Amino acid sequence: MSEQVRIDKWLLAARFFKTRGLAKKAIEGGKIHYNGGRVKTSKMVEIGALVEIPQGWDRIIVEVLTLSDQRRGASEAQRLYQETEDSRLRRERDAETRRLGNQGMSPPPGRPDKKQRRHIHRFQRQDTDG
Repeated sequence: MSEQVRIDKWLLAARFFKTRGLAKKAIEGGKIHYNGGRVKTSKMVEIGALVEIPQGWDRIIVEVLTLSDQRRGASEAQRLYQETEDSRLRRERDAETRRLGNQGMSPPPGRPDKKQRRHIHRFQRQDTDG
C-alpha cells in the first residue's frame, strides 16, 4: 500500500480495467468522474473520494476505502472500494427495467432455411436498388 496513487493505477488495482492503458483511455474520454467532476490520469486518489465508473450498461459509484497501485487478486481488489447504497439500488432498478423491457422480445426460432434466405436477399436487393 502506498500513500499516493494515481487514479489510473488505482482503477487497475481495483480491477475495473484489465490494463492501465484502458483505464487511461476511459479517463481521458471523460467516462470516469472523481468527486462529481471529470478528472485527469495524474489525479492522486484520496481515501473517502467517490469515483463514478461505467460498467456495461450501468454506471457505478464507489467510495475509495484503501489505496493500492498493484493489481492483485479479486478478493483484495474488492477491499479497495465499496459501492454506495444509492448506486447499488439504481443499478438493481435499471437491471429490472431492462429485464422487463426484454420480456416481449423473443429470439428467432432458428436459422432461415433456403426459401427464407431467398426472400431476405430479394428484400435486401430491393432496398439497395431504391
